[in-house]
Amino acid sequence: MRQQGILMPISSIPSAYGIGTFGKESYRFVDFLQEAGQKLWQILPLGPTGYGDSPYQSFSTFAGNPYFIDLELLIGEGYLTREECDSCNFGKDLHSIDYEKLYYARFPVLRKAYERSFASVKKKAEYLAFTGKNAHWLDDYALYMAVKDHFGGVCFIEWDEDICLRRKSALSKYRSMLRKEIDFYKFQQYLFFMQWKALKSYANERGIEIVGDIPIYVAFDSADTWSDPRLFQMDEKGYPTGVAGCPPDYFSEDGQLWGNPLYDWEYHKKTGYEWWMRRFTQCFELYDVVRIDHFRGFDEYWAVPYGDATAVGGKWVKGPGYELFAVMKKQLGKKKVIAEDLGFMTDSVRKLVKKTGFPNMKILQFAFEAGGESEYLPYCYDKNCVVYTGTHDNDTMAGFLRRMPNKDIRFMKKFLNCKKDKNLCREIIRAGMASVADTVIIPMQDWLELDNSARINIPSTLGENWKWRMDSGALSHKLAKRIYKLTKLYGRI
Repeated sequence: MRQQGILMPISSIPSAYGIGTFGKESYRFVDFLQEAGQKLWQILPLGPTGYGDSPYQSFSTFAGNPYFIDLELLIGEGYLTREECDSCNFGKDLHSIDYEKLYYARFPVLRKAYERSFASVKKKAEYLAFTGKNAHWLDDYALYMAVKDHFGGVCFIEWDEDICLRRKSALSKYRSMLRKEIDFYKFQQYLFFMQWKALKSYANERGIEIVGDIPIYVAFDSADTWSDPRLFQMDEKGYPTGVAGCPPDYFSEDGQLWGNPLYDWEYHKKTGYEWWMRRFTQCFELYDVVRIDHFRGFDEYWAVPYGDATAVGGKWVKGPGYELFAVMKKQLGKKKVIAEDLGFMTDSVRKLVKKTGFPNMKILQFAFEAGGESEYLPYCYDKNCVVYTGTHDNDTMAGFLRRMPNKDIRFMKKFLNCKKDKNLCREIIRAGMASVADTVIIPMQDWLELDNSARINIPSTLGENWKWRMDSGALSHKLAKRIYKLTKLYGRI
């Protein structure tokens, strides 16, 4: 089935309070997708973000980001007043997220909602069902965040030894001492999941599926690592023995040092991949389609010694391979998955992707280099793939074109039969849509032809990423009509 969608992070949705949320503007974006004939809305990971603001470095692989809780919906519920929300400084720039201001303003206002409503909320059948169903991660996450606040926000490795190493007496002590804080974090997760469930249902009812993103790794500073270190390659003091990254590549000559703890795959195998099955189960409840980030890490992963300054000194180590996905298919049935197979590819990675049957990714920005010998050129595609102009790690198409070498521009124009530079962005999109690929997903910035000021992320850099917000007037009927006509022309409706 030929289909098409748009990549648009929740954080980039316009809103009145500093960051995109699950509120009215997200519903408006769903309406725009429907008007434009789109069947997919791809988002970035929804987990709570920490230092560096990256959704790929979350405090929990299961929890949701409290920033996405819509305050206007809470006003409508009577949990907050508009005056309370309007008096907060969430950042004044409507086109950029100010995470520092967001951090210092968002939690106090959510605390007001908690103090005002939790006595009644905690008695609701819906709340009791939510906390019961998700106890396997929610209890540890809420305790982790409460203790983290107690110690001034530092990573768990810097906590007092008894609670850092989860001694029973310490766990009991902090659960009792921080009971209200623990409830506050559970309350946040309840609001998050109820609002997200309603938004997803709204999209599904209009024929739009949500494509979610699951990072392969979890952050070292996370409830996952702290609550069960057996899942990871850790020493007896709680430190990683090796961390994740990738070798030197297109994005960085020093490689990318992500710093995530590596999995102890032998332990996971002994448990029948139980933790992964819980993780996948929740993902397929949150999303209709799951994009697995850094898929090649299941075949081989780049292991960097803990403490190295760059990823150059790492080495390839064998991962679990197809066995993990065989267990997933047996326990969960046939699911919709996209394999993010970018970077240096080997025959074994290609074999793994083929064996799973998952569609892989084709990036049009990579197609017009190397003098026309790239496997990303549209005539190289088969049906079972997903075409993007670029991902969240790429520049916008307009930004990419501005720094593209003249020789590559000449080849691109010849390939696309495009005479004018100003038309290249649109013609590249058209080339992807016209291809045999079953699925095409275009970042919203490329439909808007925005320059690199709208770029989401520059890999291997810290700060000034994940900040772009779309202008509130960008979703015009004219643009929806143009997208619809192209989508219909190329049989994707």
